[in-house]
Amino acid sequence: MDKDLVTSDIREGYRVLTLNKPDRLNSFSAAMHTALMTALVDAEADNACRALILTGAGRGFCAGQDLSDGVFTPDETPDLSVTIEKFYSPLVRRLRSLPLPVICAVNGVAAGAGANVAFACDIVIAARSAKFIQAFAKLGLVPDAGGTWILPRLVGIARARALALLAEPVPAEQAEAWGMIWKTVDDVGLMSEAHRLAAYFATQPTAGLALIKQALDASETNSLDQQLDLERDLQGQAGRTPDYLEGVTAFLDKRAPRFVGRQ
Repeated sequence: MDKDLVTSDIREGYRVLTLNKPDRLNSFSAAMHTALMTALVDAEADNACRALILTGAGRGFCAGQDLSDGVFTPDETPDLSVTIEKFYSPLVRRLRSLPLPVICAVNGVAAGAGANVAFACDIVIAARSAKFIQAFAKLGLVPDAGGTWILPRLVGIARARALALLAEPVPAEQAEAWGMIWKTVDDVGLMSEAHRLAAYFATQPTAGLALIKQALDASETNSLDQQLDLERDLQGQAGRTPDYLEGVTAFLDKRAPRFVGRQ
């Protein structure tokens, strides 16, 4: 069933969303897009969910678009902008705007839109055997799912141009060295590390973390003056949350804080 294309494992304080089409390296179909968006909306609506892990079943994270899903028909000229507008752009916007940390655990190849969906998450960890590929140029296409926006910001314009134009794979350790991802871990320890991070975030001041995400995203286009004003405004919001009061009180009492998270 379509809902099984993305499984949702509810843990204490967080959820694990798994792309579940391993026979096709979890490549995106319309049905998978719908299932993933539904899972993200459900997680956001659950105040008990304070972090997410996104990963893939089987030997790969996501191979990008499933070309057997009706986007390519011989002797026809497709309008690929429809797929972008209907599925990929809303997905990236949702991932970036979620009011909780999103950890992407890349367990194998992340190609095309699969790589860029991973980069849209807040923290990316990868198995040592994983690799990232901007595969679009091999098909005469342009990087999508936010790739032309986020990749230069992660690795710089020189590397981004070469990666997009050459479509060469980047091993996980190289991706870490270039600042493309947060961390590389041994394959066997990938999900343990993802769960460790999610469990940590499940005890943290979620509202404040959401404001950090908002500030960092805005900084990409703001002037210094605009960013200083935004920091002022967001800090005002943060200071009015119960978790700020709890954090200060716990510090003064010399005890561990008990953050309530999402309100």
